[in-house]
Amino acid sequence: MTSRSRATSFNAAADRYATYRPSYPGELFYAIEELAGIPLAGARVGDIGAGTGISTAQLLERGADVVAVEPGAGMAARFRKTLPDAPLVRGDANALPLADGSRDLLTYAQSWHWTDTTRSVPEALRVLRPGGSLVIWWNTSAHDVPWIAEQTERITRHTGATSPSLTPLDHPGAVRKAGLEGLHVVRRHLRWSRTVSLETHLGNLISHSGFLVMDEERTREFVAAEHARLQTLFPDELVEETYVVDLWVARGPGT
Repeated sequence: MTSRSRATSFNAAADRYATYRPSYPGELFYAIEELAGIPLAGARVGDIGAGTGISTAQLLERGADVVAVEPGAGMAARFRKTLPDAPLVRGDANALPLADGSRDLLTYAQSWHWTDTTRSVPEALRVLRPGGSLVIWWNTSAHDVPWIAEQTERITRHTGATSPSLTPLDHPGAVRKAGLEGLHVVRRHLRWSRTVSLETHLGNLISHSGFLVMDEERTREFVAAEHARLQTLFPDELVEETYVVDLWVARGPGT
């Protein structure tokens, strides 16, 4: 299965994505302001790969002037239903439909790994004003929690797909791997959790591309087996999902 097939698979499952995916902790947005040196209130932000609008909504709540960019028809349709008054343009990170020097921040929530960094980095630098920042983050599963680590192994075996992993802050090759060589990059890890119903937890799992490109019968088999396992661990059917947000803030050379 190609990366493009996985990237476009979300369009057929936009409602599932919007219903079950987690949002982001408030601490993340304070960290963005600190590391970028730009208050969100009044900041001109391009939210790239905005999907159903999870990150866009949180940026708008903090007073940012946000233009969302989303390539997928299904995701864009759900975005417009959720945030009918928010500006949304169709396009992707590799060819941004935004003017030169027009944004203080460009944010990529859960979307940077779908870009071609040989194109998306120059595009980001073109659109950012001098002193602006490219801001990337992922919710990554906290694999130091034993049941989460075991579940991740089962998912990888079943789907053959791996999710973006948490690169150590001091990993010498992390910036190169992210395609951000030559930029001034700072990072932070932010741990948080949410407690959800077992149904929501399972819905979140199968909103990921590894399941979306899989035969529906195989997905149902996994969900049934996982439901039985987790009922034993969580008899009240309330699951505490623990995440670590991997936040990257990058500025262009000389800024």
